[in-house]
Amino acid sequence: MDRPSIIHKDAANQRLRPNWTDYADERGRFTWDQARQDLHGLPGGGLNMGFEAVDRHAAGTLRYHAALRFVSRNGPALELSYAELARLTNRFANVLQSLGVGKGDRLFLLAGRIPELYVALLGALKNGTVVTPLFSAFGPEPIATRIQIGAGQVLVTTDVLYRRKVCQMRVQMPSLRHVLLVAEDGGITHEPDTLDLATLMAAAPDTFSTVATTADDPALLHFTSGTTGTPKGALHVHGAAVAHGATARYALDLHPHDRYWCTADPGWVTGTSYGIIAPLLQGVTSLVDREEFDAERWYTLLAQEHVSVWYTAPTAIRMLMKAGPELAKRHCYPCLRFVASVGEPLNPEAVWWGQEVLGLPIHDNWWQTETGGIMIANTPAFDIKPGSMGRPLPGIDAFIVQHLEAEGEPPRVRVIDTPDVEGELALQRGWPSMFRGYLNNEARYAKCFAGDLYLTGDLARRDADGYFWFVGRADDVIKSAGHLIGPFEVESVLMEHPAVAEAGVIGKPDPVVGEVVKAFVSIKSGFEAGEPLRLDILAHARRRLGAAVAPKEIAFLPVLPRTRSGKIMRRLLKARELGLPEGDTSTLEAGA
Repeated sequence: MDRPSIIHKDAANQRLRPNWTDYADERGRFTWDQARQDLHGLPGGGLNMGFEAVDRHAAGTLRYHAALRFVSRNGPALELSYAELARLTNRFANVLQSLGVGKGDRLFLLAGRIPELYVALLGALKNGTVVTPLFSAFGPEPIATRIQIGAGQVLVTTDVLYRRKVCQMRVQMPSLRHVLLVAEDGGITHEPDTLDLATLMAAAPDTFSTVATTADDPALLHFTSGTTGTPKGALHVHGAAVAHGATARYALDLHPHDRYWCTADPGWVTGTSYGIIAPLLQGVTSLVDREEFDAERWYTLLAQEHVSVWYTAPTAIRMLMKAGPELAKRHCYPCLRFVASVGEPLNPEAVWWGQEVLGLPIHDNWWQTETGGIMIANTPAFDIKPGSMGRPLPGIDAFIVQHLEAEGEPPRVRVIDTPDVEGELALQRGWPSMFRGYLNNEARYAKCFAGDLYLTGDLARRDADGYFWFVGRADDVIKSAGHLIGPFEVESVLMEHPAVAEAGVIGKPDPVVGEVVKAFVSIKSGFEAGEPLRLDILAHARRRLGAAVAPKEIAFLPVLPRTRSGKIMRRLLKARELGLPEGDTSTLEAGA
């Protein structure tokens, strides 16, 4: 279907005046110092992420406003007001202090989306304790590896997860002093060498004075996996709250009294930054669904829970697309006014699907674990170009750069001013949520910067209107017969075919042209994988991309390998295709 290249902002069906409407004006007058004034701060000039997210609201007009609403398939919903959340997080902070855990110590979280996880994270932040959320679906080895690297002293988990994944590995975690268990049946846990969290909480006082932390004190440690080697621990500070709050207004358009749903697991940086911290900073009500993805259930929640702002992942959107538009149209979403996506680039077809099925385009945005917050986004303040990352938010300056290689020297780059030239995406230092180091790896951290520019490792281009377009990770780009081919462009075209649900593209070594493009696709129900469909998809790609760029090979897979945060793992497709070591697969989704 031929569609326009732009979705105009006035067609985005805004039911509320956006937080900002003039892109150039807002960027011109914005400062991070000004954004800091939106937060209260601690006496003496300090800043604490947990205090800003909870206590300042609990002491004001939002005291009885719902902060978190937990829903599950079986059982009634549980709502925690800001006052209740303050009381519970105070108790948890007191629990930590009673155990001798204080400022700068490290606490790890291993649980599903249960209330205790949210209370522990926020209470630990108020105590000045550095928090690392882990995926509850991690196996024993990834859990032990991260706790070893992070020298974790406290682990909060459930009795079931402890028995299945931690108990047998505990000898490999010598730094771990305390394990606090949540009984999944609601009772009391009696595992050896552990403590029952409910018992400790019941005995802890309701009042707590937030530990004096500064904007530069460590708050969060997020692990990010590389293609080889051990995971890297990216360290973030309490001052990141300034960026979380500002970007929630600009990129997610959060308003007072919004009912907000971020579908990301807290074990992923999005699930922490925008599933917990950012919405609480804005004083909104966050929906927390304790269940796994189910298309029918998700549509029901959007409708029945009156969700107004929805932040989800491209993988989830593609799975909803795969389920068919009829399922979406069984429900009505009168409150839904803004939909955003992050995790990997959102194909244009998915942006248009939102417009046509939900009545709202999906606003893609871009950031990384290392940036700590949204950097580039499609927002209500300007038109959407489907397939683009959007434009830099206020306070963010982004560039396309070319490397000037010099052996044995720190990275040096040249900024490319010409539009539509591919290069590495770089950001000017200075935003508050920028990571402050890789734990125990100063040399790796130093390589991320060329002077005052952070080098993202992502290849992109900037068009004449200032929109950025993702090309691929630097090591994903395919070099074929002198052409540089971005896998995302090819994947987006493949997804335009009516049979294709998901696509992943790699470069396969070829003795003549260097690399040929090979595509792996999963197909929608109602279509049959086979030679006729393969030839039809190939023909579609050649018509749209030309013979030089279109795939030379297509393979059908039931599902594509992706991380639990939703990113298709192209490097894993390539490793399996070529029989190479798979590297770190600890974040791989089960069954992929």
